[in-house]
Amino acid sequence: MAGVGPMTQDWEPMVIRKKAPNSAAKRDDKTVNAARRSGADIETVRKFNAGTNKAASSGTSLNTKKLDDDTENLTHERVPTELKKAIMQARGEKKLTQSQLAQLINEKPQVIQEYESGKAIPNQQILIKLERALGAKLRGKK
Repeated sequence: MAGVGPMTQDWEPMVIRKKAPNSAAKRDDKTVNAARRSGADIETVRKFNAGTNKAASSGTSLNTKKLDDDTENLTHERVPTELKKAIMQARGEKKLTQSQLAQLINEKPQVIQEYESGKAIPNQQILIKLERALGAKLRGKK
């Protein structure tokens, strides 16, 4: 019991109001049209490059000339032909499909396909798993 003495009720009126509209609701088409009909002042501002990514790509930077002058060929390292053939040969000797080999090393079948087609970027951890599963040396000098 919080108070001492007789309890009384508070009969004062309580006013509950909706939350004031946020900025997104103020820009709603319905709200803007209602303001136009009532004759209120409406300010419209067109944002520069609104909704586009032009600002990030169209501006020339100091690195542009450096990139233009660069003649170096920048490509990812791919699986060498010898490695592709070694994986296919070892898999064939074990009589495994690509899916079965992928399951043995806990990878997706797509990973094995990429290694055997030469599209994969070599990963030492995957090569170690392949060596263990196939029982063949795939890395380093032969």
